Amino acid sequence: MPTVLETYIENRWMVQPNHSNHLGSTHGGNVLKWMDELGAMSAMRFAGETCVTARMDQVNFKRPIPVGDTALIEAFVYDAGETSVKVRLRAARENIRTGETESTAESYSVYVAVDEDRNPVLVPDVATETDRGEQLRQRALDGEANR
Repeated sequence: MPTVLETYIENRWMVQPNHSNHLGSTHGGNVLKWMDELGAMSAMRFAGETCVTARMDQVNFKRPIPVGDTALIEAFVYDAGETSVKVRLRAARENIRTGETESTAESYSVYVAVDEDRNPVLVPDVATETDRGEQLRQRALDGEANR
């Protein structure tokens, strides 16, 4: 049974001018794409199968990520159904020189595990073997319930 921490993935993208809008900050579509890609990778690590996006919950953009900063995206599995996988997604702007971060967007997404014929397949239960894994999972469940 995969654990929450085994599904935790983070990635960074240096925001270049080709990622930006006319205001010099990351285009929201790029942030959504990065979040969805990382969410799918986390779900696939958990399920051991190809996973496709079923739902990306409401995404509120809190602040921009300017060109020259880094977009930091975090994803981890916090719950699962029979064939579905729930992934917590967070985006932040990061000053790569100082390590300073600010939250910019977040979402709860659902992916479905599929076989080669794109039919849904069963996924395992979520396990938490550490305090950190349980804290991440509980915060995600609480946040999902309160949104």
